[in-house]
Amino acid sequence: MTPFLYERATDAQTALALGSRDGARYLAGGTNLVDLMRETIERPEILVDVAGLFDQIEDTDEGSLRIGAGVKNTGLAADRRVRERFPMLSQAILAGASAQIRNVATVGGNLLQRTRCGYFYDDAARCNKREASAGCDAVEGFNRNHAILGASKACVATHPSDMAVALAALDAVVNIESQDGHRSIPLVDFHVLPGETPQIETVLRRGELIAGVTVAPNGIAARSRYRKVRDRASYAFALISVAAGLEMDGGVIKDVRIALGGVAHKPWRAIIAEAALKGGPPTRAAFEEAAEAELAAARGLRDNAFKIELARRVIVDTLSKLADQGVR
Repeated sequence: MTPFLYERATDAQTALALGSRDGARYLAGGTNLVDLMRETIERPEILVDVAGLFDQIEDTDEGSLRIGAGVKNTGLAADRRVRERFPMLSQAILAGASAQIRNVATVGGNLLQRTRCGYFYDDAARCNKREASAGCDAVEGFNRNHAILGASKACVATHPSDMAVALAALDAVVNIESQDGHRSIPLVDFHVLPGETPQIETVLRRGELIAGVTVAPNGIAARSRYRKVRDRASYAFALISVAAGLEMDGGVIKDVRIALGGVAHKPWRAIIAEAALKGGPPTRAAFEEAAEAELAAARGLRDNAFKIELARRVIVDTLSKLADQGVR
């Protein structure tokens, strides 16, 4: 076992002071970090326990919902305001993990969870995420679950979160605290693509702590859904997932939001497909054309090229159901 110092923070100021130390990592639910420590992939010198901080869901004066980073996944999915105003978010959380994990896992931890790529967890394999410039065995290895969009020669891993995909579609904003002050970052910009530095996964700076996320009301939220396709019926990571919402006006699409999971190093906002659909008719043909446009840049590996056609079909089917049935 790698020794480490454990510190329990009772307030945000203490947490930020402790988290700015060399080798410090924040711990909340620990559903991913503790596993990584057991596998010696993560070796923090100081664990700063922030459980119990930022654990409220609050309405803002502007009508937004401010969700604390310490809110448990179970509580968020069950919250009446979330279920009524942002149904795709509740659906994504419930699709993401077992009840036991949801009871412990937090919003902030969910955003920061690391890839489940088998080569990342195997210290006998080459992995640029674990060791810079080591190589990536997934490129020529078993890569059925890996990326088809935004990948690089250095890394083809995917981000595992379901919640983050829904938050990307909802234009959520990540609220971050540090000893230098506060900053807010759109969730679509919070995670980064691998490029040549796949070990850098987010824009968080040393010592910064996620305080929560803010979701503003919008026309697509109430008419939205989350669809997840996986290898087994429950508690598996997505092969493909789609978070989508439509706002209609006079028989045309006034606004649309689409985000994909299981396809990239980060939740993938389908901005090309959205642009193709706005102002047009909600027809299956239009959905097919938009999906084709979004996936034109997709590149399959030996074992995962099927994901391109699967993604196209799930996008089209999800949007068609929203248009035809007004599903909530």
